Parts: sequence; structure tokens; C-alpha cells
Amino acid sequence: MVDFVGAGCGAADLITLRGKRLIENADVIIYAGSLVNPELLSYAGQECEIYNSAHMDLDSVIEVMKQAESEGKKTVRLHTGDPSIYGAVREQMDRLEELGIQYSVTPGVSSFCGAAAALKAEYTLPRVSQTVILTRMAGRTPVPEMESIESLAAHHATMIIFLSASMTEELAAKLTEGGYSAETPAAIVYKATWQDQKIVRCTVGTLAESARENGISKTALITVGDFLGNDYELSKLYDKNFETGFRKAAAT
Repeated sequence: MVDFVGAGCGAADLITLRGKRLIENADVIIYAGSLVNPELLSYAGQECEIYNSAHMDLDSVIEVMKQAESEGKKTVRLHTGDPSIYGAVREQMDRLEELGIQYSVTPGVSSFCGAAAALKAEYTLPRVSQTVILTRMAGRTPVPEMESIESLAAHHATMIIFLSASMTEELAAKLTEGGYSAETPAAIVYKATWQDQKIVRCTVGTLAESARENGISKTALITVGDFLGNDYELSKLYDKNFETGFRKAAAT
């Protein structure tokens, strides 16, 4: 049995209870060494075999899983954040399907959630933004033409941009081309929830300069949008004049 486990966004105690239990009971762990907090490996048993997938290709990852399965061992494939977000998990699951190896997926706290917590921000604010776009710049991995940064920026929604901290100058240009003004609030969140977390608040216009000045070129999320500003409307959820199925509106 192979369990894909979301390690969470950084801090070792932000893994789910289920994920921690699976690590504790694993015979084999394959973890994303370039991204997963190594403190999580302290939950593993002393006899657990541990592999760092940063040094492995897909075939070698699957080979470890096959060998463990043939020996009746429990394998945990430990992914950063939540496996479904830029986790390259589909290709592994498809290979396991072909091999007839059973697997399950345990979700984790994505770094975009960790970034919001670090910023003490709410991505969805009434009359500001009700849509959150998770995306990335095109690099060595291309993106579909209809999902270019400039086309997504045209919506003026909240944008959370992964895997793009090394391309902030080009990113800022594409955000501006898409319709964001240079004054639009932005923030760079480096290693959200880790001990060395760093937050840099800036604007679209100062994004590249801010990244350079702070020496940030990887392991960071870039957040963009007016959710980082101070103007928004109060929600109807707790409005005393708004009736819900659980609460009557206040008498006028």
C-alpha cells in the first residue's frame, strides 16, 4: 500500500493527524527533500527506510514503491503542501494503477493557505475579490496559452503565483500588461510557516526590486490583489440586519 501524504506548508506541526500517523507507521518514506521540512522525518520509526526524491526520477521512485510492495511494506510518499497542487502526483498514481498497487491520498495544508496565515489576510473579501487564482509563470514547464499570467490578471481577482520567484521582473510586466496597476498591492512570502519565514510587502511595480533587495529567488509565493489593501465591505454573514437559517434579523 502506498499513501500519498501532504506534508503541509512548512512547520512540522501543521501536518494532519492522519498524515502524522501514516508516517509513524511507515516502513518506507519517499519525501520531496528540496521542499519538505526534514523535521517531519522525526515522526518516522527507527527502522524506516527513507529516500530523498530530490535525487530520484519517476522510474526510480516507482521502483522503490514496487520493491516495498513486493515485501509487504507500507510506503508513504511525502509531498510538500497538498499533493494536488504542483505535486506531480498524477503521473505516480497512474503508474501505480498500471502496476495494480493500491494507494490513497491524504490531503495537506497548501502553502497558499500558509501564506494567507503568515500575511494575516483573507483572500476573499466582499466587493474586493471573490475568486482566488492559483497559477505559475511559464518556465521550463509551459502553461496552456489561455492561462498566461496576463490573461488571468485581466480578471483582477486575487492571484497566488507559485514557482515564479526567480522571474519577478517578467512577472510584474505580465501582471501590468494584464491590467493590474503598478500600485496594486503585492506580497512575497518566503517559506511560509517555516522558522525562517520572511514576508515582503510591496506593489506590482516594486515586485522585482523587492525580491532582489531581500535575496528571494525561490521557495516563495507571490500574492497579488486588493485583498492586501484596507478597503472592503463587512460580510453579510454576521450582519445583525441579515437573516439566515440560524438567526433572525434584528428588529428595526
